[in-house]
Amino acid sequence: MAQSASKAITDAVADKARPEADTVRDADRKPAECIALTGIHPGSKVAEMLPGGGYFTRIFSKVLGPQGTLYAWLPLPAPNAPPGGRDMSAPIKALMADYPNIKLANLDPSTPLPEQVDLVWTSLNYHDMRRGNADLGPTNKMVWNALKPGGLYMVIDHAAVKGSGARDLGLHRVDPELVKQEVMAAGFKVAADSDLLKHPADDHTKGSHDVERGKSDQFVLLFQKVG
Repeated sequence: MAQSASKAITDAVADKARPEADTVRDADRKPAECIALTGIHPGSKVAEMLPGGGYFTRIFSKVLGPQGTLYAWLPLPAPNAPPGGRDMSAPIKALMADYPNIKLANLDPSTPLPEQVDLVWTSLNYHDMRRGNADLGPTNKMVWNALKPGGLYMVIDHAAVKGSGARDLGLHRVDPELVKQEVMAAGFKVAADSDLLKHPADDHTKGSHDVERGKSDQFVLLFQKVG
């Protein structure tokens, strides 16, 4: 399923408005190559789950263009939340004036997206959502429901030893085989299992935060909604 990056993708990655703190990470994160696996294009609809500071958000927004929609899918503060609490949406809200196709959406299984999308994307988040032995069955089913028929679900994360299951979540790693098992249980099939972010020198014994930044062994799993 590997394919070369489209001009829309390469132009978005080359956008001079991207902050240097992001662009210096491109050699390790390979955004153009990873996004190219999904086949998204101007006019597509994407939900980015837990977008963090917006590294991929800026790129997605430019790829999708004015006819596309990017949902920043993350926990939103309750309407009656006291002031001063953590607002995970704050970094994305700061981008929205310059990236008008971004919309906020509440990451809550009881609150569906306003519409079905072509792609759900999450990068370096699955292990955190899974920590504490959390059951991600409802989350993965929520993703299923958010996708159009044939839609894609991309999961990128720090790899643990294959077969280790949930053992090394405390190292900020997750077993790719566990991710496959859990996501496929929601009805998905594996569409691509890419070595783009593989780093054989990482032996998985250290926490991913203790490995040189950008050099942790990462898996790139693309799932497709079937049926």
